[in-house]
Amino acid sequence: MVSEKKEPNIWQGFKAFLMRGNVVDLAVAVVIGAAFTNIVNSLVKGVINPVVGAFGTKDLDRYSSCLQGPCKFDATTGTATKGIPIMWGTVLSATLTFVITASIVYFLMVLPMSKYLARQAARQKEKEGTREVIEVTELEVLKEIRDLLAAQRGPDRRDL
Repeated sequence: MVSEKKEPNIWQGFKAFLMRGNVVDLAVAVVIGAAFTNIVNSLVKGVINPVVGAFGTKDLDRYSSCLQGPCKFDATTGTATKGIPIMWGTVLSATLTFVITASIVYFLMVLPMSKYLARQAARQKEKEGTREVIEVTELEVLKEIRDLLAAQRGPDRRDL
């Protein structure tokens, strides 16, 4: 009688996938990233847009060029009613948000973590180097003790 291999079902495979450490870490990173993006968006809209507004339109999203004809916008919805607008202010706002988010993540999370990991690696290497020196030193001491004991026994005594 030939026994058949029981293949894992979909739920078991899905559970194994979810229980991997890197999947859980990724989920936490996505949630934190989404919350952090809201903070950066608020910073861009609340601080950077008004600073840019001192030189032009108060809202970066309103910066645009007209590709065809005179562009006219509906005041309530902000959509174009006439012409073909190129909304480059929206792209500029999104780019600023990305650059600020990437800078903060790099300088507050990636850089300190890489420095921390480099220090840990240096400590580990130092600890391993010390351990090797101690082992070599102990070995040399044991050899010296052996030689001294052999010298005390004298040349006429045989080892048993």
